[in-house]
Amino acid sequence: MASATPVIVYPPAEDGGRRIRIGDHFVGIAYRVTDIAAYVQEAGLQDWDEMDVVRSGLIEWRGGGPEAWEH
Repeated sequence: MASATPVIVYPPAEDGGRRIRIGDHFVGIAYRVTDIAAYVQEAGLQDWDEMDVVRSGLIEWRGGGPEAWEH
């Protein structure tokens, strides 16, 4: 994953899951910030953790920030 690749976290669904897109690809559903960190790690940023996800300008949060997990 290039450092300029956007990560989009979509609004929570009814079950609290949030779709995650990295670049042009949907990579899965996250139910907590640690899930997003795992997807970003799989995409190439192995040293990222949940604090990196919360603080990064690379992450675009739609429908609420990292604290929003309910529909």
